[in-house]
Amino acid sequence: MIKVGVAGYGVIGQRLADGVALQEDMELVGIADLMPTLSIRALREKGMPYDLYLVDGADKNAFAAADIPVAGTFADLIGKVDVMLDSSPGGVGAKNKELYEKAGVKAVFQGGEKNSVADVFFHGYANYEKGLGANYLKLTSCNTTGLIRSVDCLDRAFGIDRVAITIIRRVADPGDYHRGLTNALQIDKAPSHQAVDLMTIMPHVEATGILVHTPVTHGHIITVVAHGKKGRITSEQALAAFKQHDRIRVVRIDEGFQGNASFFRYARDLGNPRGDMYEIGLWEDSIVESGDNIMFAINIPQESVTIPESIDAVRACMKMQPDSKTGTAATNKYLKLGGWRSIKGY
Repeated sequence: MIKVGVAGYGVIGQRLADGVALQEDMELVGIADLMPTLSIRALREKGMPYDLYLVDGADKNAFAAADIPVAGTFADLIGKVDVMLDSSPGGVGAKNKELYEKAGVKAVFQGGEKNSVADVFFHGYANYEKGLGANYLKLTSCNTTGLIRSVDCLDRAFGIDRVAITIIRRVADPGDYHRGLTNALQIDKAPSHQAVDLMTIMPHVEATGILVHTPVTHGHIITVVAHGKKGRITSEQALAAFKQHDRIRVVRIDEGFQGNASFFRYARDLGNPRGDMYEIGLWEDSIVESGDNIMFAINIPQESVTIPESIDAVRACMKMQPDSKTGTAATNKYLKLGGWRSIKGY
């Protein structure tokens, strides 16, 4: 049984903890945080299903005043685990790495850290094997994670040598007041980092992209124009490939999936905690051919999409499974991904 800890119980950390707790071949030893945030207070109200450890600088009295039990220090947690999933604020993870190195503990960092923090820039499908036995892995961002899922899906089936992307990016997570209130769109310089990151993970693919920030909170939408290196990929071929992927949910507009908010509402109606969805959504109606290119659009549930790949990273660095096929399959099994495909008849 692989022992796992989570550093930072924020937007990503709480979802990492839940995801690891579902893995029957992993044990969630505990979580670590600095303040008695609303997330920690909610955890207390639910009966503290996870042990809580305090990082350096935490005010023990604040936790005591809120009647939040504490199991120990961050150092105590590090000493009990095989691998840490670090979802601390950007830059903090790099500092935590010094503690992990000293303790001889492996770690997986989230997309907010610089690539230099890790030995391997990781994606569960596209380069799982590079992470085998590595000490420090870093996940791609939410957008890049979902983007690579879709491009890798076509690449495995047909071979892809070129993509161009447009990202319509939510400006903030729900409840992020520090972003301010806005009524405008903002464009970044091209190429977007997601295109550059895709090329880092999949160096055989030439990628470029444009990113537009939008004043919404639930999900990003990405359009992808992909070119098959062996020739034309038809819309029928692309659709068939997408339908076989456990982390891609193929939907249609006439089913009611009109946009990003539709996915969030559907996840809530399914009873998913926090309205989370691990899969990216892909509109069947968006798959079109343009000359030798295939084009499609995907929805990225930014708060939860990286959780499966984070668990894949644990499997890779601990050599739990030897390759992408078996590693991702194990993660998918425990997260119950792909079962909806049989309900839709494919």
